[in-house]
Amino acid sequence: MSLSIQQVIQLIEELAPKRLAEDWDNVGLQIGSYDQRVNRVLVTLGVNKEVMKEAVDNNVDLIISHHPVIFKSLSKVRFDQEVGSIIKTAIENEINIYVAHTNYDIAKGGLNDLLAEKLGLNSVKVLKPTYEDELKKLVVFVPNQDLDEVREAITEAGAGWIGNYRDCTFQANGIGTFRPLADTNPHIGQEGQLEKVDESRLETIVPSSKLKEVINKLIEVHPYEEVAYDLYSVEAFGERLGLGRIGELASSTNFEEFVMQIKESLNVDRLRVVEPKKNRIKKVALCSGSGADLIRTAAFKGADLLLTGDLKYHDAEQAVELGLGVIDAGHYGTEVIMQDQVVDYLQRKIEEENLTEIDIISAKSNQDFIKVI
Repeated sequence: MSLSIQQVIQLIEELAPKRLAEDWDNVGLQIGSYDQRVNRVLVTLGVNKEVMKEAVDNNVDLIISHHPVIFKSLSKVRFDQEVGSIIKTAIENEINIYVAHTNYDIAKGGLNDLLAEKLGLNSVKVLKPTYEDELKKLVVFVPNQDLDEVREAITEAGAGWIGNYRDCTFQANGIGTFRPLADTNPHIGQEGQLEKVDESRLETIVPSSKLKEVINKLIEVHPYEEVAYDLYSVEAFGERLGLGRIGELASSTNFEEFVMQIKESLNVDRLRVVEPKKNRIKKVALCSGSGADLIRTAAFKGADLLLTGDLKYHDAEQAVELGLGVIDAGHYGTEVIMQDQVVDYLQRKIEEENLTEIDIISAKSNQDFIKVI
């Protein structure tokens, strides 16, 4: 039995929720149907005619691409043009195309975190915050004998996270009262009689993005027929997510050694560089793809160097003025690593959740269109 497109998408969006995407971006299912069945998935940096041929030749049902096929609303679909040809081939061969772009760049554990991991950075933080999850205070009243079960269920669903601490809750004992009326089926007590129950007030923090899951789990495991809970707005925000990362190397190194490390880590032969004002490199900023607009931010936050792609002449000029080193490993070079990461992630999630195994392959026809001769 195969999986549905919807099931695969749910796994991807656990890693890279669509809500994280930039406003200008176009992510999600761009071609296809949520209820179509999937036996084979192709993960690719982008989609072009060569990738579509690879998908057709390998009987692929779903393409997961980092770069969107459709960026803006289409006014026409021309089969003699690149996008129109891709759409035509996808429809004719029933190939679905799903896109995870800036949401995957921004996501915790996404592309920029992978890049930071490959560079061996420590104390990694977001370079440019773009998203903060609003927090809610959840208060629920639970019979004492059921307290542990309820607490474990809601924290497992996403409640109780504060920074690098999880299972953060507070509880206080008290007496709960209620009188079951006609047509009720009380867990405790009898119809028409006032009941007094030893209960605990359990409170915790829930990010808004997890609120629905937490409340659903609370209602599922709570023993009462009618669950008494309150939600409060709090003047605080949860985890900050955003573009790029900044962190520190385990020990400082000179610029030339770091250049060689980048070549090895990203498997690239040549790099375009702007030499830093000081030769020793300790604090490193990065942004996959096109991140030259973060040069000033990186310098302001004390970075010695920025790793990115698509560097222009005047970007380099600005970096020199700020004393910031820049390594341009290319748009392709800083992003193609996503293919193997997404393949590994999906295979692991399918195994962990005991789902039907499907073939997940990394595109081989992708290439860097820019050659250095």
